[in-house]
Amino acid sequence: MNRIFLAFRIFFGTLFGSAPAQQVALLLEGPTEEAKPPQPASENVKPSAPSPAAKKPRRSEALTLLAALQREARLVDLIQEPLSDYSDEQIGAAARDVLRDCHKVLDRLFALQPATEANEGARLETPASFDAAEYKVSGNVSGEPPYHGQVIHPGWKATKCDMPQWQGSADAAWMVAPIEIEIT
Repeated sequence: MNRIFLAFRIFFGTLFGSAPAQQVALLLEGPTEEAKPPQPASENVKPSAPSPAAKKPRRSEALTLLAALQREARLVDLIQEPLSDYSDEQIGAAARDVLRDCHKVLDRLFALQPATEANEGARLETPASFDAAEYKVSGNVSGEPPYHGQVIHPGWKATKCDMPQWQGSADAAWMVAPIEIEIT
């Protein structure tokens, strides 16, 4: 019964109002990324609520990862620091903490696992039709696969990708670390 009333409302709304007609036309055309609700034709018309699909500021997932590694492990600080001013022992001590904290970030976001259970040095055979993104073959490569060889590196595979969604403004989307100010 509600559909009948809705149909009448749509019919008369599109017949006598330009804003409802534009909205119905957009609905019938199907969703598009650039479709925006039309503006009210007069001052008397109450503006509609913002669409739930309103575009939020975008941020590269690479920057989100880099920001997490900086925030939780201070990786960017270590890499950007001129190391010539420090001894190997000082660098090693700083790197130990940074590497431990980077491991925590990567584990939380990606749950990395070795791509094969074969250890380095073990013999392994590629599938007959393998993906070059999964296997990197080197050395005396000739003929057709499957290839037989020694594992140089077992590879890594993410078992999840749990990147947080950017909630900040478009202006701050390129920030890797905020400016820190201590008020005295």
